[in-house]
Parts: sequence; structure tokens; C-alpha cells
Amino acid sequence: MSNIFQWRLHGDGKTLAPGEVVEPDERLTWVRTAGIGAQHVIAMFGATFLVPILTGFDPSTTLFFTAMSTALFLLINRNVLPSYLGSSFGFIAPITAVTTANKGIAVASFGIMVTGILLALIGVLVHYAGSTWIDIIMPPVVNGAIVAIIGFNLAPSVWTNFQAAPDTALVTLLAVLLVAVLFKGLLGRLNILVGVIIGYVYACIRGQVDFSAIGDAAWIGFPKFHLPQADFSILPMFIPVVLVLVAENVGHVKSVAQMTGRDYDNQIGTALMADGLGTTLAGFGGGSGTTTYGENIGVMAATKVYSTAAYWCAAAFALILSLCPKFGAVINTIPAGVLGGVTTLLYGMIGMIGIRIWVENKVNFDKPLNIMVAAITMIIAIGQFAFAIGGVSFNGIAIGTMVILVAYHGLKAIGKATGTIAKDDPDIL
Repeated sequence: MSNIFQWRLHGDGKTLAPGEVVEPDERLTWVRTAGIGAQHVIAMFGATFLVPILTGFDPSTTLFFTAMSTALFLLINRNVLPSYLGSSFGFIAPITAVTTANKGIAVASFGIMVTGILLALIGVLVHYAGSTWIDIIMPPVVNGAIVAIIGFNLAPSVWTNFQAAPDTALVTLLAVLLVAVLFKGLLGRLNILVGVIIGYVYACIRGQVDFSAIGDAAWIGFPKFHLPQADFSILPMFIPVVLVLVAENVGHVKSVAQMTGRDYDNQIGTALMADGLGTTLAGFGGGSGTTTYGENIGVMAATKVYSTAAYWCAAAFALILSLCPKFGAVINTIPAGVLGGVTTLLYGMIGMIGIRIWVENKVNFDKPLNIMVAAITMIIAIGQFAFAIGGVSFNGIAIGTMVILVAYHGLKAIGKATGTIAKDDPDIL
């Protein structure tokens, strides 16, 4: 086990020649490695903190568990797969549904914990049986739709926050958009964080920020932990998130493999298992569910440093910040107008990631089956369909997920049986 904490020094540890990269088992000097770790924390900061702010979870607790989950991920993958586990946006919709029903944060934590357990079990299955069955159950048309509805289902909540302070929301949104196109490199990639800061400053000038809680918060202290409260009736709203987390983790592994030139296919199972255990741990202690982060992929792509040592430094920085309650209190002062502006983009981007899955996999929407099941699923999510059976509630995401899985595979089987769909009909091309 001790061998996994040994990294070779890359060259002199200070410079990178054009075209050179720092491999996962290498590092620069510790000062430079720590600096890159800090960049990873900054990169995931904006999106990670939005999840607890939007769902009522404690930001410091969430940050604490992102640090713990990242360390767990690195350990389980024996330091060969670099990743930071930040807050998953996939949980926002089911958590919001639970809290809107006045069931409380502890019940939402139960949903997060169970989702993590299921993801970990899927990871074990993938590790020993391979990932082919995932592609069979969730071909691109199904996978893309499930990811898309997570974002589009949240559209009404965006408008609620936007209306709270339309001027602040508009300033925030414009700042996020302009930073992305005005600046290159890391600053451009941090457009969400920079946009939130600009919107926050504007909100302060407009007198929309309440600072009263900051003075009462301590400088040093543990986050607020709480245990989950079992309520099995909410699980239909959370279980579909497992499929989103699978897609995110598989995408992360593929992206890192492409950047590093290494074959990480045998790490897909352990990546799913690690994220599952991290999410389980977060749910048990009162944090948001975790997932791999595209923002950190961007930092790796920009710096060409894939060292897992940098991610250990990132986890350490996040842990230190989580132990400052005053820092968490500052984050909690972000007003609704700022949230409305940034989530107009973020929630839409989640939906568009699903659309991108369709595009990248060349899903053929000339086929009636593909376009019908996708169309129905989108309307169910955007229209926020909901119903309850025997006290068990189903929201648009849960309904949409069940509909597309059953409709796609059921209708395809009928089509093949009747001859209207070819026996060897592919899902793509």
C-alpha cells in the first residue's frame, strides 16, 4: 500500500518542455504540485458549492465530504486514475422534490446514501463482469435522454430564483457568458466562479446580501453532520440518478484515457465503486452526493499535469476550508438572484450534455423509435409530470427514466418480433 504514495519527480520538477506531460505516477516539486492542487479546488468550487446552496445542505459539510470522497477515490484506484469528486448536479432535482414535500434534509440524505450504495454495487458488478451490459441497457438514445432530463426538469426552479432579483440574475448570467469568451486558459474555464463573484459584488452593492450569520460563525470548527432518516417512499426519485452517475464516471475514465494515452478500461468498475462509496459516505454524514468533475478535466488539459499527487493536495485544501465555519457562512449568503443567473446556464448545460451524448454517438433520429421515446421523455421532464401510488411519489425524472427504459426496450422487442425493425438494427449510425 505504501508504494502507491510514491511519485517520480518529473525532470527537474520545475519546468515542462513543449509537448511534455506529467504522468499520474509523477509529480513536480511539492510547492508546484500544491499550487496545481489549489487550482483544482478553485475549478470545482463554483459548481460544487451551488449544489448545497440550492438544496439547503451545509456548504462546509459538502466540501468536507468532497475531500473525503476524493481521497477514497484515489485510494481505491491505487493512485493511477486522477479525479476530484465534487457535488453532483444529478441530485438537485430529487432533493428539491423531497424538501418541497417537507420531508426534510435527513430524508434526502437517505436517498443520497441509497443511491451511493447502488452505484457501488454496480461498480463491483462492472469490475468482475465488464461494462458491456451497461451499453445494452443504456444505449446512447436512452443514456442521453436520462442525462438531459436531469437538467431540463429543473427549469421552473431557475425562473423562481431569477424572479427574486432579475437585475442581479442578468448581471450574473452576462458575467458568466462574457468571461468564457473574453479570457483564455484557466480564467476562461473558471467563468462560473468569476461570474458568481461578479454577481455577488453587484448584489452587495444593491443591498441584497444578508451578512448577519457571518459574524456568529466560528473561524475553526467541524462542519454540521447529520444522520439520514429512512423513508423508502422517496427512492423512486433518487434511483434514476444512479444512471447519471454511471454515465459521468464512464465519461471521466474515457476522457482521462484519451488525454494520457493510457488504457483505463479496467478502472471503470473501481471508479464507479469509489464514487458510490463516496456518495454513500456523504449521504450518511449529511453531505451532497459526489461525482467526477469536468472542470477538473479542464485543469488537467490546460496544465498537462495528470499527477494524482495534485489531487491529494486538492483534497487537503478542501478539507482545510471545510473546517472554517465562517467560510461556509459566507458561501450561504449568496442571494437568490445570483443563483437564478448562474443556474440559467448550468441547468441548461446539464440538459445539453445529454444532447451531446446523442450527437457524439450519432444517434439516428430518422428512426421512429428513437425520436418517439426521446420526445416523450423530454416532455415528461420539462412538464414536471408527477404522481403518487400508495404513498410513493414519482417526479418527472423518475417517470421519464422508467418510461424511456421500458418504452425503448419494449417497443424495440415488439418491432423486431413483427419485422418492422430489423433483427440486427443498431442503436447508432
